[in-house]
This record gives sequence, C-alpha cells and structure tokens, in this order.
Amino acid sequence: MQKRVITTLLVVAGASLGVSFMPVAWEAINQGQNQWLNNVFTNLILGALIFFLLSLFLVNHISSALKYIEKKLSELSLTYLLFGAIGTIIGLLIGVIISLPFYNWDIPFAKGVAPFLIMILLGYLGFQISTTRIEEWKKIFTSNKKKAEEAAEAQQEMLERKADDHFRKYKILDTSVIIDGRIYDIAKTGFIEGTILIPNFVLYELQYIADSGDSLKRVRGRRGLDILNALQKESGISVEMYDGDFEEIQEVDSKLLKLAKLLDGTVVTNDYNLNKVAEFQNVPVLNINELANAVKPVVIPGENMDVLVVKAGTERQQGVAYLDDGTMVVVEDGQHYMNERLTVVVTSALQTAAGRMIFAKPAHSSRGIDNKNEAVNSNYDNQQGSHSATGNSNGSGKNNRHNRNNR
Repeated sequence: MQKRVITTLLVVAGASLGVSFMPVAWEAINQGQNQWLNNVFTNLILGALIFFLLSLFLVNHISSALKYIEKKLSELSLTYLLFGAIGTIIGLLIGVIISLPFYNWDIPFAKGVAPFLIMILLGYLGFQISTTRIEEWKKIFTSNKKKAEEAAEAQQEMLERKADDHFRKYKILDTSVIIDGRIYDIAKTGFIEGTILIPNFVLYELQYIADSGDSLKRVRGRRGLDILNALQKESGISVEMYDGDFEEIQEVDSKLLKLAKLLDGTVVTNDYNLNKVAEFQNVPVLNINELANAVKPVVIPGENMDVLVVKAGTERQQGVAYLDDGTMVVVEDGQHYMNERLTVVVTSALQTAAGRMIFAKPAHSSRGIDNKNEAVNSNYDNQQGSHSATGNSNGSGKNNRHNRNNR
C-alpha cells in the first residue's frame, strides 16, 4: 500500500511538472509552435509517464527511507517532536524576516543564496534550543496550579522512591526458595521490601514437579504451589505475575537471571550454584540459607521427628531421609530401616550456605542399649544365683558324708 501511494504521488508530481516545464523543453527543440505536441494534455501525460517510469526505480528506495525515518521518529518522545517542530517554525519565521533586506540587493549571492542559508541556520538553531531545554519551556507554559500539582506528585514520588541505589523493586522468586517455604514467613514479617514477582516459567516448573511420578518430588511441588497461594492471599504482601518468557533460553535459572537484568530486580533463592552464577553476572541475590545462617536457627538436640528413610548414606550403615522442605536428615544405622517411617532423635544440625543438614539416630537405639544392659545384668545375676545354689548343695552333700563316716 505504501509503494502504491508513493507511485501515485510521483505521477501527480510528474503531471504538474510536465504542464509547467514541458513547454520549455519543446521550445528548446524548436517544437514550441507544434500544437499537437505543445499542449496542456500532452504535457501532462508525458510528465506523468516520465515520473511513473522513474517510480519503478525509486519507489523501493523511497519506501526504505520512509521506514527508516519512521523508526527514528518512533524512538523520540511526543514532547521532543512537538517542541522541535515549534522551535523550527519559529526559527524559519525569524530567518524569513531577517532575509527580507537581502532581496533588495543586486548582489547575486546576497539575493539568491544568503536568505536560504540564513533560514536553514535559524531553523536548525530553533530546533536545538527548543529540544535541549524542554523542561525549562514546560515551566514557562505551566500554570501555578499545575506547578502545585506537580510539586505534590514530586513529593509523593520522593516518598516512594528508592532509599539508595541498592534498592530493587522486584524480588524474583526461584523454584527452590518457593518449595523451601521459609520465604512466606520472611515476607509476612515485612523484611522483604518491594514487590514479589513470580515468573510464569517458574510456575510451570512447579506444576511439572507437582505432577511428577516420584512421590518425593510430587510432595515438594505441591508444597511450593501451596506457598504461592498463601503468599498471594496475604494482604500485606505485594505479589505480581510475569507473563513473559525467553523462548531462546532453555534453563529456568538462566531465564531468572535474564529477567533480573531486564527489570533491575533481585533474585531470591536458596540454590548455592545459582547464587554463585548470579554473583558472577553482577545480579543481586538474596539467599535464604545465608539469612538462616545469619540468624542462627537451631534444631534442638534431643528433639524427636518422624522421617522416611529413602536411601543409603555415604558412611557405613547411614540412612538418608528428607523433610518436606528438602532438608537432608542423616540417620545413624538408618540402612536397617530402608523405605520405613522411623522416629529419630536429633543429635546435631549443620547450617551452611548450601543448605541445612540434620544428624539424628533412631529414637529406640538408646532404649535398646539400656534394655540390653538390663538383660545382661539379669543374666549375670541369674548365673550367680545358680552358682550359689550349686555350691550350697555340694556343701551339704559333703557334710552328710562326713556325718556318716563319723558314725
């Protein structure tokens, strides 16, 4: 459509120029008196035909130039274009007024070229002055009431603006930190500023985990979805969804870092490896495990918990279980209770930036040792009693034989 419009405009321009300049061309070849050639209709047709032929070669170049100009103009704000146009018009008007005396001079340069140069120069200066001082022009044309309203808005923005350059409005949650669940408690206390952002690709990953055939993964995925619902229902927490995606990137962690750079946000995670990659790429990170390590949460030794031993540990006879939030529990002698639910007693806990580990032992192990000791002591007492009875019977037999010998 654009090319057709350009062709039509060129044909119309050619027809107009043909009517104006073709008589001069006919005079140049001594055909000015030929009424068959030198007439309005013929000149119009010839001019239109010539420019139509030119359009076949020029229309693509003109279309490309127009698209380039449109692209550049679309990058500029409406205020910039408006003030630029006003400044250019004012500059051209001043140039016309200044150029009027030059038309009365008989000097060819002063009469023909100087006015043109003056108007171009003043038009350019008007454009530059109007576009480089837009804020000052706004203040001049703004009323006092408008100024008062803008001052109130500026004061409101001052109250809502970031405290320093380290503030990030969006806190982008990773899948692992959602499954962990502690982010809900932290957000509810008000320690996380700004808006919690949940990307759609993180939500899809949670859904994929919740639909997994592995029961452990399924429980963790459903826990993450429950945490998201709890965050969204909490009145004091601002939660938003991000519908965009980066289709050229496959990994969710890489998408998170890309989104954090795009929105100037902070990634919230407890993934140790993601934390290190984000630090390398200069992306701000809040690590829940580092926060937990800083406030020193402890699992009290002697506390009982019910776990399911799912695999063997690295050391001999150790079993490994996991809590709902993914915390590893290392159970002494746990290999004897593989795929069984077991009540254990916490012996110690280790908190690092990579996560938390709990060391425990079966709750009945201490009672088993006491019962064994009692059984050993009982057997020992029974043996001592039998030895005493045997000794007494032997002694009485000897006394009876001694009495018979005496008789």
